[in-house]
Amino acid sequence: MSGAVGVLAIVDFAPGSRLAGVKNLMFGRWARVPGVTFFKVLGSGYEGGFGVRPSFSHQGLFAVFGDDAAADAWLASSHQLKLYRERSTSWLTMKLRAYASRGAWDGVQPVSLSVEKPSSGVIASLTRGSIRLSRARTFWSHAAGAQEAIAATPECLLAVGLGEAPLFRQCTFTLWRSEGALDAWSRSGAHSRASQAALSGGHFSESLFARFVVSEVRGTWKGNRAESLMTIPSPPGRGLD
Repeated sequence: MSGAVGVLAIVDFAPGSRLAGVKNLMFGRWARVPGVTFFKVLGSGYEGGFGVRPSFSHQGLFAVFGDDAAADAWLASSHQLKLYRERSTSWLTMKLRAYASRGAWDGVQPVSLSVEKPSSGVIASLTRGSIRLSRARTFWSHAAGAQEAIAATPECLLAVGLGEAPLFRQCTFTLWRSEGALDAWSRSGAHSRASQAALSGGHFSESLFARFVVSEVRGTWKGNRAESLMTIPSPPGRGLD
């Protein structure tokens, strides 16, 4: 299959390997990654959530490759992913193909569309924003309610709070049973109120919203094999806690 391929990786470093995790967070952005067109090593909120307190064990990575061959070669040989596998209590990787995207990340559009909108099946959503300093307090006042709402939503199979920098450069990755489930949730409750406040209040100086078809999920999370996230009714540990 041709076209751009995204890779999302998340990890929970084992207690004895957290220093290695911090070093990767600091220096991993300069890793040599053949075939990559976009690459970010990302920290996480405390317990993997969306709050302002950082985590010292959880982190993630988002990369985009020009094609499957480049993505597969990196997945097979990456020293960073080897670190994730060997020094963690849990890790996941998944390949992503975008069917919708708008906005920018660091002044570029990193995600190009490579598949049609699916009629059914599990989909992923990535939201990233640079929060204006003057709007940070207001933005974060909505975070707790939105996190509680998504944790109580069985249609959400995985929710990860990530970021390039505390407070101001945030990224959220979620996995849903279907696009309809994501649409229904986004139009209701605390998330809808938070989204409307962010848009009307001009909270972001830059933002990106993208949706993906998911393939080749690997690893384990909270004792569940990665593939089970695509099928189990209500998996425990939707976040990175």
